[in-house]
Amino acid sequence: MEKVLVIDDEPSIVTLLQFNLEKAGFSVITAGDGNSGLKKAMEEKPSLIILDLMLPGMDGMDVCKTIRQEKLKTPILMLTAKDDEFDKVLGLELGADDYLTKPFSPREVIARVKAILRRSQMNESSETSKQEDALRIGDLVIFPEQYEAELSGKKLDLTPKEFELLLYLANHQGKVLNRHQLLDAVWNYEFVGDSRIVDVHISHLREKIEKDTKQPLYIKTVRGFGYKLGQP
Repeated sequence: MEKVLVIDDEPSIVTLLQFNLEKAGFSVITAGDGNSGLKKAMEEKPSLIILDLMLPGMDGMDVCKTIRQEKLKTPILMLTAKDDEFDKVLGLELGADDYLTKPFSPREVIARVKAILRRSQMNESSETSKQEDALRIGDLVIFPEQYEAELSGKKLDLTPKEFELLLYLANHQGKVLNRHQLLDAVWNYEFVGDSRIVDVHISHLREKIEKDTKQPLYIKTVRGFGYKLGQP
């Protein structure tokens, strides 16, 4: 049973939400102020949080901001009594997934909650698939399907050819590859006769993934043969 945390200081709203959420098959926990709501969000790890904007103590904006600063990805549906576009935009910028303006119908709340949870589950599934397909070499992680790579958790800004070169080296980890092999695999002989293009791209890659380009840990030169990518 998926757990929903309702953070709101209006007892009538809390009762309405709890009744309809439980009727829809959710487990519900509640909090009447921002500080206790944040504490329960951290401890209870709910599937979704319904968060009122106007709260005693820590307001909804600060609760949302703190949750995201703590790297919690729990979806947040923000409630606001204000018909103020600034509040809605700011809430979304701080990490809320959706918002509802009071008064609202219980049916709309349930529909929003289910839609947000579906999106969240799809994103988690996509992220799981992405992680399963990833190539990991030391602190370097390559995501072939997404054309992305990270180093120590930070996304690398690679050109398409730099990524293709890195991916080819990673797929042949530990194997020495000469310039002509790399030209054939990555450029399809587009630069036939000019193997310097490989050296240029290797140099650019090293600038982005190596702490010391003169003593590279990942992409190493095998003199007289070519290059290889290996564990640092």
